[in-house]
Amino acid sequence: MNNQTMYSKSRRRFITQAGATGAILGLNSLVPAFAGGTLGLSPEQATGPIDLNITRQPLDIGGRMGDTVTISGSIPGPLVRLKEGQDAVIRVTNQLDEDTSIHWHGLLLPYEMDGVPGVSYAGIKPGETFRYAFPVKQSGTYWYHSHSGLQEQQGHYGPLIIDPIAPEPFAYDREYVVMLSDWTFENPMSVLKKLKKQSDYYNYQRRTVPELFNDAEENGWGKTVRERMVWARSRMAPTDIADVSAATYTYLMNGMAPDSNWTGLFRPGERIRLRFINGAAMSYFDVRIPGLKMTVVQADGQNVQPVAIDEFRIGVAETYDVIVEPVDEAAYTIFAASMDRSGYARGTLASKAGLEAAIPPLGNPPVRTMKDMGMGAMAMPGMTSAPKDGVPAMNMKDGTMAMPGEMPAKKQTMDSMDMSRNRGTGMSTASSPVKHGPDRHGKGNTMVAEFPSNRLSEPGDGLENNGRRVLVYTDLRSLSPYPDQRTPEREVELHLTGVMDRYMWSFDGKKFSEVDGPVHFKYGERLRLVLVNDTMMEHPIHLHGMWMELENGAGEYRPRKHTLNVKPGERLTALISADAPGNWAFHCHLLYHLDMGMFRVVSVTNDAVSSENRNG
Repeated sequence: MNNQTMYSKSRRRFITQAGATGAILGLNSLVPAFAGGTLGLSPEQATGPIDLNITRQPLDIGGRMGDTVTISGSIPGPLVRLKEGQDAVIRVTNQLDEDTSIHWHGLLLPYEMDGVPGVSYAGIKPGETFRYAFPVKQSGTYWYHSHSGLQEQQGHYGPLIIDPIAPEPFAYDREYVVMLSDWTFENPMSVLKKLKKQSDYYNYQRRTVPELFNDAEENGWGKTVRERMVWARSRMAPTDIADVSAATYTYLMNGMAPDSNWTGLFRPGERIRLRFINGAAMSYFDVRIPGLKMTVVQADGQNVQPVAIDEFRIGVAETYDVIVEPVDEAAYTIFAASMDRSGYARGTLASKAGLEAAIPPLGNPPVRTMKDMGMGAMAMPGMTSAPKDGVPAMNMKDGTMAMPGEMPAKKQTMDSMDMSRNRGTGMSTASSPVKHGPDRHGKGNTMVAEFPSNRLSEPGDGLENNGRRVLVYTDLRSLSPYPDQRTPEREVELHLTGVMDRYMWSFDGKKFSEVDGPVHFKYGERLRLVLVNDTMMEHPIHLHGMWMELENGAGEYRPRKHTLNVKPGERLTALISADAPGNWAFHCHLLYHLDMGMFRVVSVTNDAVSSENRNG
């Protein structure tokens, strides 16, 4: 038997196994082709116009029928695959009885094609077809989704791949899209209404009275009570990790519930490229594949210097491309735990159809700490006025930081620390905590992080010291420097703010409906964006139309991101070249935060920047 014959028989056996896997999964026309193709993705790109139809229809999700908004009949929508350098034409027909839209997440295109109703165009009316046409100027893994109301929560999203003109800087034999998302059988408006009435409605992991006694036994009653008082004033709980949990969510991998077990096949020894996309409305995921090392090669569609890891956290709207190299005739579980550990999405990489691997335990839910309240400075070396028992109290209204029973002396000590920001000198990028300014952001904000700090080297709550190598933002280094290396001319500082118990979310204490106008970028300028998270939630902040170069210590190899995860109590910076004229959306990508007002418009024009707009 020659090698060719052996290969042919092997290939027939492989295809037969793939077909068997499809039958096991019960795949049908409601599953997009990219998810049902257990042999990997087709490399073919669209050369002519692409037609997408937005429809409302019942769909089986995990054995139960849901009321969905689909793109061309499936959740997720079909894979849109383009080629760098081509002119894309995509016709989107609205078959709903309400307006809709599609935004091409992470793409650099004319603002009229960006797909945000009220910002870049009027949206798509029922019965109408909108023709998107734009030159494709980049490559990588991206996605697309509705920017109308809460349609994204109902299934209105899909993957997008752009193949590069030049050869990839890494090799692989097979590739799969792994799109993560969250699904609820509730009406999304009902979910939002419950959150507005009770912000922790879906938190089933609230701390109990026995835990209070346990904490007191371990830490003493004084410290325990003071901690509980701080949390009470912030109107949050240490277990407020995710606004919406598995209490209502089913977590999906390529549109399939955990029991459906999306599966991709491989041959031992192959290099498999997995294109992870977080298309969830509200859920962060911690992703790992027990038994396999993952090498990160792209972040947000941009090539990065390879990083070998065991696990990564993917914020809503982010993408990561990884390479894995299974060598055994075996199965491996792709495990994506929700950040609050209330549930998971799950799939399998297998050498044969029907193989499964063990599902790892979820682990304990993470618990917030004082650092998440912007109290990082309290642990700074050299502080001579450490609070009693190491636990500070925080005045949520006037922002002073005071120690119980020692207020005047401690406040004076904190105020006298030289942590002021020095604009334009690079101090903004320092990793040491920076004292919050005097602006408390009014009634639209509950608290401020008195000493927000750079947390880019931290894996995130729940991932510390777990024995696994977890990706952190400081690992990311672009493969090549961005052409624009100018020193920023100015800074724009925005604070992520909110009132948790009223479920109000905003920038600088103002909902989108309350702001006077857009944030102004002058066309052609180079600026530094400073983001300060005054809340105790993670926020994935997304800028449309332009890259944000994360200042993570990589020098000219700063990674380019379209979405930045900002941890609680964190202060981070990114450089922006304002090279895309027009109006662009800028917002938190947690869908209900966006809907509640954590949204701004960035206007890039030739106009001079007014003095009141110079610093955001």
